[in-house]
Amino acid sequence: MLDAAAPALNPAVDMAGAAAVLAAALGCGLLVGIERERRKGTGPGRAFAGLRTFALTSLVGAAAALTQLTGLVVTGAAMVAALALVAYWRDRSDDPGATTEIALLLTYLIGVLCAQSLPLAAALAVGLTGVLAARERLHQFARQWLTEGEVRDGIVLAALVLMALPLVPNRPLWGPALNPYVIVQLLALLLAVQSLAHLCRRLLQARHAVAFSALASGFVSSTATIATLGLAAREGRSPARLMAGGGLLSCVSTQLQVLLVAAAVQPAWLPVLWLPSLAAGLLALVWGWWMVRGAPGDTDAPTVPDEDRMFSLWGAAGVAALLSAIQVLVHALTLWLGSSGLLLGSALAALADLHASLAAVFASGGPAAGGAAVWAVMLAMLVHAGSKSATAGIVGGWRYLAWLAPGLWLHMALGAAGIYWMARA
Repeated sequence: MLDAAAPALNPAVDMAGAAAVLAAALGCGLLVGIERERRKGTGPGRAFAGLRTFALTSLVGAAAALTQLTGLVVTGAAMVAALALVAYWRDRSDDPGATTEIALLLTYLIGVLCAQSLPLAAALAVGLTGVLAARERLHQFARQWLTEGEVRDGIVLAALVLMALPLVPNRPLWGPALNPYVIVQLLALLLAVQSLAHLCRRLLQARHAVAFSALASGFVSSTATIATLGLAAREGRSPARLMAGGGLLSCVSTQLQVLLVAAAVQPAWLPVLWLPSLAAGLLALVWGWWMVRGAPGDTDAPTVPDEDRMFSLWGAAGVAALLSAIQVLVHALTLWLGSSGLLLGSALAALADLHASLAAVFASGGPAAGGAAVWAVMLAMLVHAGSKSATAGIVGGWRYLAWLAPGLWLHMALGAAGIYWMARA
């Protein structure tokens, strides 16, 4: 007979379930233990925990959790922590570290977690093993690949997303405009996009330099990218076709940012925007790549030089402030002139920045709020195409403009027509 005082299994877990939990815990422990065994070494100076220790530790954690006795689970965790502490204290190597000790305690907790959520425990075990196995690459990445400026910028971005964003209030201060949460969210988005562009330049500038740097720089400012490449074409440093192809590729980033801004400001626009923006971006990508591939002469054009910083915080803050100011302007014109004010405000804003103009329109409501919002988006896109064309002609000259303008106008027209069609569907 079973002792009535003996701890019973969790009622929610039958014998087959308990066996599955123990098997999963054993598998998780073996997975982590195999990686640690390969680094354990041999002889008197080897590490204290290897394959068997990790497997048994995970199994003990699962068995303790199945008893449903909280004290036993806590006691087991304390014993594993004490064992890890003693092993660390007895380690006399030049670089003892604490990775194995912490991994052992986490493996015990993975075993405990197996009794609660097998998928989560398995995912945690795989993640832990991956981090342990990537030791050299992670050390090289942190010590050699990352610069001090990139580390500082990463900390700033993480603080903004993890600390500032959850604390700011999520309510507009005037109509649909001046929502502090949306402003901080846009700032974080701008910094993240700049960081991605910086990393792309570092990783990809050795191949097809113009194409990849234009794509990356377009996330910061497509108009500025078109002007920079146009200047190189005017000065004869690179062929006009090559530079125009890069300028058109920067417009791919513009289309992708339209979706990012919509997702941040008013996700209700995404069903209307996703297909036209992707279609327009694909057209710009194919056309621009065709011009880059077929450009005559030397295609090793200069790219954006290496920078220590991933983003400009003040520059991104200025763009976020511009977005907010334009939202206020468009809202004020809408209150004053109604639908005509929305169209006028979006057109004026698009002369300077398309995303600021669209953010203001998106903030005014969803696409179902009225036909004026859809027409304002279409008008802003076409006005912005005209602004880019004027910039290309003034800075890069007529030959540069002749190569750039057809693809620029066609992909913008495709996007505007697609938005009109999706809004009516």
